[in-house]
Amino acid sequence: MYIPRVIEKLLPGILATFPCLAISGPRQSGKSTLLRQVLADYRYATLDDPAIREQALNDPIFFLDSLGERCIIDEIQLAPGILSYIKIRVDQDRSRNGRFVFTGSQQFNMIRNLGDSLAGRIALLDLLPFAVEEIRKTISVEEGLNLFTHACQTGSYPQLATTPEIDRRLWYASYIQTYLERDIRSLYDIGNLREFHRFMQLLSVRCSQMLNMSTLATDVGVSVATIKRWLSVLEAGRIIHLLPPYYNNLGKRITKTPKVYFLDTGLLCHLAGIREPEQFLQGPMAGALFENYCVSETVKCYANLGQNPRFSYLRTNNGLEVDMIIEGSGLRPLPVEIKLSRTPSASLASGLTRYAALFADAKPEEGLLLCLADGQRQISRGVTAIGVIEYLDTLKRMIV
Repeated sequence: MYIPRVIEKLLPGILATFPCLAISGPRQSGKSTLLRQVLADYRYATLDDPAIREQALNDPIFFLDSLGERCIIDEIQLAPGILSYIKIRVDQDRSRNGRFVFTGSQQFNMIRNLGDSLAGRIALLDLLPFAVEEIRKTISVEEGLNLFTHACQTGSYPQLATTPEIDRRLWYASYIQTYLERDIRSLYDIGNLREFHRFMQLLSVRCSQMLNMSTLATDVGVSVATIKRWLSVLEAGRIIHLLPPYYNNLGKRITKTPKVYFLDTGLLCHLAGIREPEQFLQGPMAGALFENYCVSETVKCYANLGQNPRFSYLRTNNGLEVDMIIEGSGLRPLPVEIKLSRTPSASLASGLTRYAALFADAKPEEGLLLCLADGQRQISRGVTAIGVIEYLDTLKRMIV
């Protein structure tokens, strides 16, 4: 069963104005399925196939000739050398758009290679696992509470969401093994795969927290430099999202301690060993899971609309905390506080009130207290309590 993706709406405009399009995202997020469904008239080739990959590496001109006028090349990062030949073909006739479409599972490597070869000739999109709008097409759920527990128990990868009878534990175990063996070992020198897997497990129980890399390095038994490199690997594979602290100085945002979130809450629960539904709402990680879920859905919402705003969190020396601040895409700073509660109150929004007073010069948007209550209502001056569905709808209206 094919579930239409939100990002589909962007494709006609991009293919009409750019010679090339690249869609990155984690394995099994639906990149190939989307393109083969929407661009059925394009020739398709996957470099996951060893024979096709060998042809692309050893005889790139013949390989490109065989694909005709318009084509999809899957997992382009496995044969980056062909991009130079594609650049030549694009430059020979810059008036022809929508000729080449690429996918890739390793964002940083792919974008670096594409930027070197096709700068100004290519548009970039990021396809993540199912967002709430897409999940709701597979299940009859209208409450934020049930959407959250579904994300923890089932996850948001398309195959899991559309195949109720699948063994989810086995699927996630196989996914991690495939990810380690095919993407990590083939593209990065990360050392011991068992240690890397242990690192992923330890990272999962630190979700939604400020990341102490020294402590994590000690627990895994590797250096801090190795931890930093492994974090970059997971970020490149769109397994995690690192949220930097808020600073007016952009350089400080990059160097200071980030918070870590998994882009699929189901994978997070699998790695952390959280299996039972009562643990999602009442276990020791319940609040962290809900915060992870809300941040990941925020990232997906913007990615599906082709937007790349700045996300950050705020924590000051005098105890002021705001879980997420969204900037860019035409927005004034939008502060969001995330609470695992169905009974929002003004006391839960004290950080938002203090933020509005401290950063009044920035003229921030009214604060949002994102919680499990359905609907939305104002709970104090400048603060609105809002449910998950209404929150995501609000973000989309702000972008449009």
